[in-house]
Amino acid sequence: MAVSNRRNIRRLAAALLTGVSAFVCGFTTNVVHAQGLVPVQSDDAKMLLRANELTYNQDAQRVTARGGVQIYYNRYRMVAQRVEYDQKSGRVMASGNIELIEPGGTRVYAEELDVTDDFGQGFLNSLRVETTDNTRLAAESAERQSGDVMVLNNTVYTACLPCAQTPGKAPLWQVKAQRVIRNGQTHTIRLENAQFELFGMSLGRLPFPITVPDETVERKSGLLFPRFSADDNLGFGISVPYYHVFSPSMDATLTPTYYSNQGLLVEGEIRNKFETGEHTFRFAGINQQNPGSFDLGTADRDADTRVMGASKGEFHINPRWTFGWDVMVQSDNNFSRTYNLEGFDQETFTNDVYLTGLGTRNYFDLHGYYFDEQDDAKTSLLERQQAIVYPVLDYSWFAPEPVFGGQLSINANLTNLSRRAEDSYLEGVDSYRFPGLEGSYTRFTTEAEWKRTITTDQGLQLTPLLALRGDGLRSTSSSAGAFYSGSLEDDPSGRYMATAGLEARYPFLITAGSSSHIIEPIAQIYARPDEQMAGGLPNEDAQSFVFDATSLFERDKFSGYDRIEGGTRANVGIRYTGSFDNGVGLRGIFGQSYQLAGENSFASADLVNAGANSGLENDVSDFVAMAAIDLPQGFSLSTNTRFDKDTFDIRRTDVGFDYKTPRVTGKLVYTKVDAQPDYGSTSSTNILEKSMSFRINENWSISGKATWDLDDNEVTRRGLGFSYADECTIFTIAYTEKTDSSKANDWSIGARLSFRTLGDVNIGSTSDYDKQQTFRY
Repeated sequence: MAVSNRRNIRRLAAALLTGVSAFVCGFTTNVVHAQGLVPVQSDDAKMLLRANELTYNQDAQRVTARGGVQIYYNRYRMVAQRVEYDQKSGRVMASGNIELIEPGGTRVYAEELDVTDDFGQGFLNSLRVETTDNTRLAAESAERQSGDVMVLNNTVYTACLPCAQTPGKAPLWQVKAQRVIRNGQTHTIRLENAQFELFGMSLGRLPFPITVPDETVERKSGLLFPRFSADDNLGFGISVPYYHVFSPSMDATLTPTYYSNQGLLVEGEIRNKFETGEHTFRFAGINQQNPGSFDLGTADRDADTRVMGASKGEFHINPRWTFGWDVMVQSDNNFSRTYNLEGFDQETFTNDVYLTGLGTRNYFDLHGYYFDEQDDAKTSLLERQQAIVYPVLDYSWFAPEPVFGGQLSINANLTNLSRRAEDSYLEGVDSYRFPGLEGSYTRFTTEAEWKRTITTDQGLQLTPLLALRGDGLRSTSSSAGAFYSGSLEDDPSGRYMATAGLEARYPFLITAGSSSHIIEPIAQIYARPDEQMAGGLPNEDAQSFVFDATSLFERDKFSGYDRIEGGTRANVGIRYTGSFDNGVGLRGIFGQSYQLAGENSFASADLVNAGANSGLENDVSDFVAMAAIDLPQGFSLSTNTRFDKDTFDIRRTDVGFDYKTPRVTGKLVYTKVDAQPDYGSTSSTNILEKSMSFRINENWSISGKATWDLDDNEVTRRGLGFSYADECTIFTIAYTEKTDSSKANDWSIGARLSFRTLGDVNIGSTSDYDKQQTFRY
């Protein structure tokens, strides 16, 4: 009887299940990213066969299962109405609503199956495949031929889900091919007579076949999707990238772009991977055919042949040490920015060579910098005014064990730089400012700090602090001597700073029904000698200075090492944090700073007057405050403000309003800063920035951003974008306009059309508007 012939039944199941899988997995894994799993065969593999009727014709040597056939074998599951295995011809045949579920979750549907038991030849009718990542493949028929070749006839492929309301409706996009040929020996898939359909309408039939790699090939040389762009002075551009694989660890992309106004731009990128890191080399070049379209007197107009070369690498010496670089050179000072070369189109490109080490309780960071200023000036004056840093070194160390019950740490900084041209300008009638001096400057700083927090039984927290710092300095910069009364040091010199401080905090916890509140008075006092050579040395890293609530309790409020806060100073304030059961959160800080004794460093002029008009230049500082509220509905409002100590007028304020709801997401930022003539800002700043995204429905959204100069009553930057996104398609179109004299292109239009599993079609850049768009599946 057939029931006793388990070997034949097992052979039927193995041939049937693996045969169906062999038909489809090769094609679907490349196009739809399926799993491509092949069952593991073994003599002791368990098989379960269920059917309403199971017979074995010994004379005809044929096994037949009829009625609700279910087969479970090696994590494969299959159902069909009829399954038959002919031992004489060695063929397996199945019919009637065949459904196969592979171990990876891919589902295969067919009406008829006829395959040899060695899986070498056979065919399927009405084949349909659904993968776990929501991609679909359908073919009228499929035939497996000798030589590991499979042919699918009249094939349709899409990554879009069927419409729930109208199942028979055509998907948003699909690809149709008259024949699809998979060659297992060459590992390629060939699509013949293919056409692309969008919204059910054909966009045209390709006049030539398309060949793509199969699932066994991770990378394959060939043309990539074209990109498009549209810019003010460049015109319309089309890019056709070519990707080439040299080896498993090396590949390259060559991208020629033709601009209607400027001609052919050639870009290239070569990538290498090594055991300990990777390296990328980029290059680009163009011979401009119409430089006259750029503004008169600019580097873009005067340049004909323009080239760029860049190198980026990072290597891990061991688990703690990393060495790398990111450098770029170009023929003129604005080429990369004008042609929007990705990764190099910012206003300032920072060339960086670095070595970093990270230990359990120490940190080493060594960098060399060269700042490439990209503007449209014919001269490179701005670039020559930038410092060449070789190098800057930061080192931090924390003692592994407590020292006298507290924490001991040591920080060191070495700065060595030079500048080829003086960076100076006249402020007012006879006041010069010098952000940078021609010549060289070297400073080595070491500081040791010890602090310990003691909590009394009453909850008072006391933190005594001791710090000692020493600096070795040398400067050859003296060109400011005719305008500046300070004493620049041409010979090596030194300075020191010793600090003894005490911080007291006394937090109160108040609970009231559905809320809790922490009120924390804070007082600090730091006793120090006066700052040595205050303002008499170059100031390279402490020029940016803002006094607000975030820096109120800093021991040294200068932003870098070149200036030191001296004298005896007290910082006093109160901090509040509140939380409510309904999800509302409150935060706030209010305080003031006092110069108790010694020279006030913030009133000591230096080359850029850091600290002037900051609110700290007097013995009693301005008031600073911060307040914020977070609402559970997705709204957040925060403000950081400095008030005049006498009149309580607002001297500086930053207000931010964030909101995030299911349909609307946005941010509103308002900044107002009074004029700071002694600090180099003769006019006030009054700016409002707005960005918003509104989701119209599940798929469509609109985004916009704008920057208003409220003093001049003009919009300095604006942009608008529309986006569509579903499980298989992303479409974005964006318009950006900037009133920036250093930009060669005043406006640009960008668009992106992305088909999941196929690729992208890009026109310009839409990165500001589609960062949040992702495929949903």
